[in-house]
Amino acid sequence: MGSATMEVLGDDEKPKPQSYWRWSKQDFFPEQSFENWGTYKAALSQTGPRFKDRLLSRSDDVTELGELRKQSVNEMKRCLNWWDLMWFGFGSVIGAGIFVLTGQEAHEHAGPAIVLSYVASGVSAMLSVFCYTEFAVEIPVAGGSFAYLRVELGDFAAFIAAGNLLLESIIGGAAVARAWTSYFATLINRKPDSLRIHTNLAPDFNLLDPIAVVVLVIAAAIAMTSTRKTSLLNWIASVINTLVILFVIVAGFAHANTANMTPFLPYGTQGVFQAAAIVYFAYGGFDNIATMAEETINPSRDIPLGLLGSMSIITVVYCLMALSLSMMQKYTDIDPNAAYPVAFQNVGMKWAKYLVALGALKGMTTVLLVGALGQARYTTHIARAHIIPPWFALIHPKTGTPINATLLVTICSAAIALFSSLDALANLLSISTLFIFMMMAVALLVRRYYVSGVTPRRNLLNLVIFLIIIIASSMGISAYWGLNPHGWVGYIVMVPIWVIGTAGISVVCPQQRTPKVWGVPLVPWLPSMSIATNLFLMGSLGSKAFVRFGVCTLVMLVYYVFVGIHATYDMAHQQQAKADPVTTVEHEETGNSEP
Repeated sequence: MGSATMEVLGDDEKPKPQSYWRWSKQDFFPEQSFENWGTYKAALSQTGPRFKDRLLSRSDDVTELGELRKQSVNEMKRCLNWWDLMWFGFGSVIGAGIFVLTGQEAHEHAGPAIVLSYVASGVSAMLSVFCYTEFAVEIPVAGGSFAYLRVELGDFAAFIAAGNLLLESIIGGAAVARAWTSYFATLINRKPDSLRIHTNLAPDFNLLDPIAVVVLVIAAAIAMTSTRKTSLLNWIASVINTLVILFVIVAGFAHANTANMTPFLPYGTQGVFQAAAIVYFAYGGFDNIATMAEETINPSRDIPLGLLGSMSIITVVYCLMALSLSMMQKYTDIDPNAAYPVAFQNVGMKWAKYLVALGALKGMTTVLLVGALGQARYTTHIARAHIIPPWFALIHPKTGTPINATLLVTICSAAIALFSSLDALANLLSISTLFIFMMMAVALLVRRYYVSGVTPRRNLLNLVIFLIIIIASSMGISAYWGLNPHGWVGYIVMVPIWVIGTAGISVVCPQQRTPKVWGVPLVPWLPSMSIATNLFLMGSLGSKAFVRFGVCTLVMLVYYVFVGIHATYDMAHQQQAKADPVTTVEHEETGNSEP
């Protein structure tokens, strides 16, 4: 097939070749609501009923696996196995987080107890990995958590996830690219900020980083050419990075000084969990593996091996790396910008700082490579649902990759990377990631205990009540921790309530669905624990993170009211029309009102 796709017209018309690089209004706003100003005004007048429709509507496995994928015109190429996914796991996770945030959080919040921060965030991440794995096996599409939430929590919940996923993708790429510049400067024996352009803009936004922009563009260009070639390049770079990590761990312990571990908790337990909420960013990226499901040869076998295998090893590696840094250098002396290179320099291994900086650069490069793949696939499926223009859902016929979606994420990420500091980005990224992972755990419980048209209304009501109890008690524990970290009365009240909510689901609500191949063990306890830990870590973040998160959510909602509701409403009813032509005729005759 060439660089043109075939446009399907009527039954009596011949298909016409259509270039991938097309720019018509039909490719961006094909929905009835956007045909002209008259139809748009009519759509706006129906915003209330349409919002209700979107709030209550839910997709299904068949739609996500079949109908939506047709929006991309061409198919992605199935070329990945569990070995590829395992290395994608390493490539997507081990990067800026462990090499940069470890030193930053050990110096400012946790001290030597940074290892406990990695344990806490690692446990929470692993609980989320369980949920992602079951969904990815059952619904192997490029949409990842967006697709899963559309099926289980409905269209509006999926939109909130979509907005946060795009935010996470854009900010995550920008944060890693900024860190790349810092480590490159260290590698050439310069100060971390020396390659950035100093301006008079506001603090956290006054250091322009053109190198980060170039790195993002190069990573995206590679990802757009071929998934298979990107996988091979990631594998080679990840092997080199793994050797560097092993060196860091062994050499770090060889120069360990146990006196550096005292005091172990200089900032108290509050500092440990505050750092855990930030370093959770270091585990972010594993959800990119779930987006590869559509390109995986055998999803039911390869995804569990790739996801669970890589994340188990990564959690152990992170804890060992954090411990080696804390034992090698006093937490007060750790350089927040380039912790490991400076630590080796201070123990007399000046040459090692270049090796570590090179390894960190390779790690961050693979994070950007895998991120460019995963983020574009999220964006592709979001565009398939018409939350953003379907032009971004198109798959290139030759490369089998979503070039348009990759360009969208890369351009936005580069614009932010040019201005924003890593600290300003990491806080917002962590809260967005934790929020989505919390929603994923809720969706897993809904999937197991509710099937539309099968579950009795009484059981559905019980499930909703117990979910509210779990979420409310988890928020209560998080709030109490933030307000009174040294207290204990609140935990005596809230923890039993959480146990009652979880036990209530286990005892009162019969499971309505059994996973076909692989499922999360100890349901509902592990998903419920995932809800609690993610909300707890969210509560450990500073107020600035919540303010930024609130502003971004408000912007998303404005977009949804004026564009998203109407595009997804038309798309959903267009699909319904294929199954029920009579309803379609009535819908067209009554304008844009609800059918």
